[in-house]
Amino acid sequence: MKKNTISKVLSAALVGSMLVASSTAMVAADDTVINVYSFTDEVPNMLQKYVDEHPDFAYTINSTIISTTDGLYQPALDQALATGGADAPDLYCAEAAFVRKYTQGDAVGYAATYEDLGIDLSQVESSGIAPYSIEIGTNPDGNIVGLGYQATGGAFIYRRSIAFNTFGTDKPEDIAEIIGAGSGEWDKFFEAAETLKEKGYAILSGDGDLWHPVENSSEEGWIVDGKLHIDPKREAFFDLSKQLKDSGYSNDTRDWQDAWFADMKGEGEKEVFGFFGPAWLINYTLAPNCGGTTEGEGTYGDWAVCESPVGFFWGGTWLLANKDSAKKEAVAELINWVTLDSSEDGLQHQWANGSTYGEGGTKDVVAAESIMTITPKVTLHSLQARTCLMYSYQLTNLQTAKTLPSTMRPSTATGEIRFVSTLLATRPKKKLSRLSNRW
Repeated sequence: MKKNTISKVLSAALVGSMLVASSTAMVAADDTVINVYSFTDEVPNMLQKYVDEHPDFAYTINSTIISTTDGLYQPALDQALATGGADAPDLYCAEAAFVRKYTQGDAVGYAATYEDLGIDLSQVESSGIAPYSIEIGTNPDGNIVGLGYQATGGAFIYRRSIAFNTFGTDKPEDIAEIIGAGSGEWDKFFEAAETLKEKGYAILSGDGDLWHPVENSSEEGWIVDGKLHIDPKREAFFDLSKQLKDSGYSNDTRDWQDAWFADMKGEGEKEVFGFFGPAWLINYTLAPNCGGTTEGEGTYGDWAVCESPVGFFWGGTWLLANKDSAKKEAVAELINWVTLDSSEDGLQHQWANGSTYGEGGTKDVVAAESIMTITPKVTLHSLQARTCLMYSYQLTNLQTAKTLPSTMRPSTATGEIRFVSTLLATRPKKKLSRLSNRW
């Protein structure tokens, strides 16, 4: 039987009474259909890839995709889980912003444990999944109910030309020292901001860029013992934000707005030194908004990465299974391939090497350290190859290991360090006056 993805993307007008179309309901009643709920088409496309490559997998994927933009995804997912029946999701996705609701909060009761699904949990250790990702996906009883396919450890992504013009160096190890990398403090970062200001630069675009490393390096969650809890690091953000604004160290933008994207091109009020973020921010946000596709256009080719003052993560998608699904074995097969299979045929290997949908795709940081510590063959020809891979292999574990709370720390990163040393050693030697040709 030919395997086809049955996908419907729901807009605001369709969510609610038309949550599940009648035509889909007829298909969903088929025992060979796996219902998937997601907020983007990324995971559904992965699952379809598995179906296409495994003709013995006797199921089709029925995807319901609802954007989180207007706050519609969670209510739709909650209704579908509560209603149950043939149209209920067998597999569903949750992102970092709200995943704990489904792994540890009010909606945890719908999730099957990976053990009950029959997934070999020894792979979690052998694959080297970052502890923060495991902790987030573990329910209050200590059982894993969700895992992700990415590792989203954060770094400081900066412009080499501005670094050299301001500090006389653009080397990642030097910039890391200048901004207080790994210190867990912000004093040196703001000292660097003052130096940059004197040269006419902003260290960040806006305080949203500062919020992500602060919020996602906090020791405790927002709810502790059933009560609202403001972690001291989050409370300190108010002072940091005020200092950033009052001192004129940023362009006072809001992230995901036009002015923020303009700063990535170098077209803002003041040229911006850097951004905090993980590999996906580079791959899917910075790269398409840098103002060019070849060196000399916009800020393309002018970026490098170093360790952040604090260890943090930002984003990620966790895969969960409905405990009432009648297709647990098939769902487990899909989840295992996406999150834990570290073989060359597994999603982890393909996603890291940009080969999921053919050679030459975007490379990304995956959850399995066993994949990330394999030294790949790299062609230094693009923003992704020059910046993202260097970042990916260095920062996935190295940067976060130093300052994250103990439950969130990944394991060692000798493989990442070894890779970056090799990559930096092969950096083209160009005259300093030709910064547009240097990565």
